[in-house]
Amino acid sequence: MKNNEQTDTLTEVTPGEEKKTVAEMDAKANVGKTPSAMKLFSRGLPLDTLFLVLVLTLLAVGLVMVFSASFVWGFYRNDGDSYYYIKRQLIFAGIGLVAMFVVSHINYNVLRLFAYVFYVVSIGLLIVALFVGRGDVNRWIVVFGITVQPSEVAKLGTIMALSLYMSVNYNKMKTFLYGFVIPMGIIGVPAVLTLIEPHLSGAILIASVGVVLMIVAGTRLRILLPVGLAGVGAGVLFLLKRGNYMTDRLKIWLDPFSDPLGDGFQTIQGLYAIGSGGLFGLGLGRSRQKYLYIPEPQNDFIFAIVCEELGFVGALIIIALFVILIYRGYKIALSAPDKFGFFLVTGIITRVAIQTALNIAVVTNTLPNTGISLPFFSYGGTSILILLFEMGIVLSVSRYSRLVKK
Repeated sequence: MKNNEQTDTLTEVTPGEEKKTVAEMDAKANVGKTPSAMKLFSRGLPLDTLFLVLVLTLLAVGLVMVFSASFVWGFYRNDGDSYYYIKRQLIFAGIGLVAMFVVSHINYNVLRLFAYVFYVVSIGLLIVALFVGRGDVNRWIVVFGITVQPSEVAKLGTIMALSLYMSVNYNKMKTFLYGFVIPMGIIGVPAVLTLIEPHLSGAILIASVGVVLMIVAGTRLRILLPVGLAGVGAGVLFLLKRGNYMTDRLKIWLDPFSDPLGDGFQTIQGLYAIGSGGLFGLGLGRSRQKYLYIPEPQNDFIFAIVCEELGFVGALIIIALFVILIYRGYKIALSAPDKFGFFLVTGIITRVAIQTALNIAVVTNTLPNTGISLPFFSYGGTSILILLFEMGIVLSVSRYSRLVKK
């Protein structure tokens, strides 16, 4: 259909009917169609500006904090190159932004074609990591000279696979087989592989996001709750049998000063940073704890540097930005035109919400240190790239949503 013909069709209104928006027309046209029959690009449809502004704001502040937190460590670890970490983060953030804007212009329903493939690839990467993983634990692999963290890929892969499965089998989710056994299998494989690395926080994220999606999709709690508790117990026993990995973490959590120069060092220095920030902070770039007190402050404990430099007020503003982002994300999910879009956005936003809450809880020693990053802030190429790709998916769904764009 030519552009002028399409415009005439969309503006033609029968008596007594309200004028349909382009988004409503496209969403209706896609119902019941295979992805190959859908429009590939969502041209002319407005995205959610508020959500986009929140993403860009958090990313910008996060990049500033990565540089502020890392330049001392970069100078110390990389032959005097204070810009080592920020240069790499900027490269991946730039690629991620391109990916986000491209994905935001693509009809999200096209992801139906790749959901299971992406999931299988992520499982393959987790298996490879167990054999050729880089570092003290098997969490990273090198692909074409680039260090990749398979668990980050697996988080998105699991969300995509569950979203497709649940959208197709929504009416069967109250049954034991379709509502519990199969989705638990989809969740369990990547969660167990991640746990074996061992990467406890990654396994917790995959499992918790998956369980939330199961509950939202209609899985009966009377089935899910006891089996879920049994699974948590089995995971804890597995970690305990691996040696002192879990017991040491619990011991340090209860009393970081029991080993102030060893396992408790990072937690103690992080608490010092938070406490010394006061109400308004020491000022951007003026952290003292990043001077080789907090190990690799640009990673999991970057929120401690945020508190030290920006103070309680600055940290509270950043938390508020996360809360608004999460709230807006859920509104986009609830306004999605179909179940696939709803589950996709719900899973992505739930992952961001849980990961943010866990990171802040770990840095403040509310929970044991599990090595979990702060979205948009913590250094990591794979994590920022996947995160921005996910934000692109949310923006794509927002183009078709019934939510009033702001």
